[in-house]
Amino acid sequence: MEWLQTMGVTAGILGGGALLLSAVFGGILLPILRRFKLGQHIFEEGPSWHKSKEGTPTMGGLSFILAFLLCVAGYAVYRAVRGEGRELIPLALTVVFALGNGAIGFVDDYCKLIKKQNEGLTERQKLLLQVVLAAAYLIMMRATGHLETALHIPFTDFYLELSWFAYAVYLLVLVGFVNATNLTDGLDGLASSVCATVAAFMLAFSFLTGSFEICSLSCALLGGMLGFLIYNHHPARMFMGDTGSLFLGGVIMGCAVMAGELLLFVLAGFVFVLDMLSSLIQRYYFKLTHGKRLFRMAPFHHHLEKCGWREGQIVALFAGVSVLFCLLAFLSCIL
Repeated sequence: MEWLQTMGVTAGILGGGALLLSAVFGGILLPILRRFKLGQHIFEEGPSWHKSKEGTPTMGGLSFILAFLLCVAGYAVYRAVRGEGRELIPLALTVVFALGNGAIGFVDDYCKLIKKQNEGLTERQKLLLQVVLAAAYLIMMRATGHLETALHIPFTDFYLELSWFAYAVYLLVLVGFVNATNLTDGLDGLASSVCATVAAFMLAFSFLTGSFEICSLSCALLGGMLGFLIYNHHPARMFMGDTGSLFLGGVIMGCAVMAGELLLFVLAGFVFVLDMLSSLIQRYYFKLTHGKRLFRMAPFHHHLEKCGWREGQIVALFAGVSVLFCLLAFLSCIL
C-alpha cells in the first residue's frame, strides 16, 4: 500500500499548493484587472438585475490556470528527475490541450473587452478552432499509444469497439463538453462550484485506479477552483471569463481521454451537459414554433432566475445535483 500513501501525499501537496497559489494569484490579478478596466460587459438580453455586475473584472481564470500549471509542472519535474519522463507524455498532451482551449477563450475575452460588447469570436470561428485543437490532441494521443478506440459503457463490463469511428465520437464529445462548461459559467460561483465537484470525483477515480497522472491534474484543478471561489462566490468580485471556463472543460475531457473513460466522465459532469442541452432545445424549439420559447431564458440557470430563484439557491442546486451525478459515476466504478 506504499503507492496509496505516496498518492495521498502527492494529492495533499498539489491540492494545497494549487489552492494557496490560486488565492494569491487572484489577489494579485484582481487590482490589475480593475486598473486596466478589464470588466465584464453584460449581455443586453440577460436578466435586468445582472446590470449591477457591469464592470466586474473578468479573465480571472488566469489565476487558477497559472496555479494549475505551476503545480503540475512541479510534479512533472519531480517525475522526470526520477527517470519517469516518458510516462508523462499523455499528461503533457492533456495540459497542452487544456491550455489551447484556454487560449481560444483568451482571444474571445480579449475581443469582447476591446470591442466593449458581448460578442468576441463568432460562433463558427470558435467552433473551428476547438475542432482543430481537439483533432490534433486526439491524433497525438493515438500516435503515442494513449487513445483507446473501445468505448466503455458505465455500469457494465461491456466495451464498444468503434475503430476509426471513435475519433468522430471523441471529437464530438470533447468539443461539446468544453462548450458546455463555457455556457454554465453564467452565475457567480456556478461553473467553479460544479467543476470542483467533478474534480473531486476525478481525484477519487485516480485513487481507485492508481493513476498518479490523473491524481495530479485533478488535485491541481480542485485546489485551483477552491482558491478561485474566494473571489468568485456571490457576490463575485471576479469572473473567470471564457479563458477559464474553456480551460476547465479541456482539463476534464483530457483526463477522460487519459483514463479511457469518456462516458464515465461525461456522466460525472452531466450538469454541464444538461445546461447546454437546455440552450440547444430552446434554440430549435424557437425555430420550429416560429418564435415560441420553452424556457423563459436559456441556459436553464437563467430560466430559474426568471422564475424568481436567487443566485445562491441556483448554485447550491447545481452543485448538489453535480454531487449526485459524481456519486453515480463513482458507484459505476466500484460495482
